[in-house]
Amino acid sequence: MRNTFIPLVVFSVLFLSGCTISNPLKYYNKALAKQPFDAVIVPGTPFLNGKWDRITQGRMLWAKHLYDSGVTKNIICSGSDVYSPYKEGEIMRLYAVKMGIPESHVFAETQAEHSTENVFYGYKLARSKGFEKVALASDIFQTKLLKRFVRKMHRRLDAEITVIPMLEDTIAAMDQSTPAIDPSSAYESDFVSIVERESKWKRFMGTLGKHVEWKE
Repeated sequence: MRNTFIPLVVFSVLFLSGCTISNPLKYYNKALAKQPFDAVIVPGTPFLNGKWDRITQGRMLWAKHLYDSGVTKNIICSGSDVYSPYKEGEIMRLYAVKMGIPESHVFAETQAEHSTENVFYGYKLARSKGFEKVALASDIFQTKLLKRFVRKMHRRLDAEITVIPMLEDTIAAMDQSTPAIDPSSAYESDFVSIVERESKWKRFMGTLGKHVEWKE
């Protein structure tokens, strides 16, 4: 029964909340009015087949645009070794440096296993670095799904996190080449996939942010 219930719940959440940000330019212009941010959080994706996928590429190009245009001073790449033995945050940090972003302005958060945790742990890292103005930068699909959790962060932690969804036209005009990186520093030798560690239900609860420990 539970295995049948999960996809129905996922479909319902997506259907009721909508799948994408309908007007990303509006959000971008609002973010411009608040710039510069001390840091933007960029959620990761699994590092498979020895190179980034199109989702990671798009998110990193967007992060580079935000840095190069002065919208943010720093970038926080977030993600643990979840579905592959490579820590997503570190992989993205390596790409960011190869893309020309100074190493001193790129940070890897490697604890998050779900998108909600990308926001939570990314924000915690930002605060530990003394960053006050923080934003979330991702594609229009993920940004839409995380808006509710961002509001929850505000209620629970008084966290002010601005969402900056990707502008596809901006990304399309950028250099699409794939930088060469050495991923060895991101490799986790005792990796166990989350699929083997957690049930589908537990992973779904993680996606909703139910694994977040609000109080330390």
